[in-house]
Amino acid sequence: MTDPMVAALDLTRTYRTGKIEVPALRGASFTVGGGELVAIKGRSGSGKTTLLNLIGGLDTPDGGTVKVDGRDVGALPEDDLLALRRDDIGYIFQSHGLIPVLSAAENVEVPLRLVRTPPAERDERVRVLLGLVGLADHANQRPYELSGGQRQRVAIARALANRPRLLLADEPTGQLDSETAAAIMPLLRAVVSSEGVTVLVATHDQALLSEADRVLNLEDGAITETPVPA
Repeated sequence: MTDPMVAALDLTRTYRTGKIEVPALRGASFTVGGGELVAIKGRSGSGKTTLLNLIGGLDTPDGGTVKVDGRDVGALPEDDLLALRRDDIGYIFQSHGLIPVLSAAENVEVPLRLVRTPPAERDERVRVLLGLVGLADHANQRPYELSGGQRQRVAIARALANRPRLLLADEPTGQLDSETAAAIMPLLRAVVSSEGVTVLVATHDQALLSEADRVLNLEDGAITETPVPA
């Protein structure tokens, strides 16, 4: 039996400000299988972003373990952790974070340039990804020339540039109108199918929840599974 893509066991994380302690996670445990599209729901401030940061190696748990593809993220040496974040994990944030002076194609190129992908291979990968997210005709436009939904699609393409095995999306529709947001989940579904990537998305958007394979509920720092909305 192969390891799950993500396995969290008894994760705890508490933030401290002076003498005040704010527990974000209190023994959260769950697994995500390869090729799944799993949504994590919870009210604002429930710890969804904290959980994604722990999985992605952007933060360290106070207790418990989180493994990505069998590797204990918290125990990795710094160089191995950097390689994991660069090569195996893609990130999509609520704010797309595109570089304003670069075109859509150039923004998608950035991760490929960082790993010195040969130009011909780089150009082909950018072409394929912009086609996948429906922006083949917008390659030369800069972020200010694109709609909010189009900018988020560029961000998704950029997150896929280095062929990650795991995609972490933190409220990817949080700044989009409902109609535009409704198109994002089918796009993520297409990404799972065409790229073979596992997707873990934190959201309270019903449109996203209803399209997930599974829905995990984060409440009071713990994870429980809940039915996918009809």
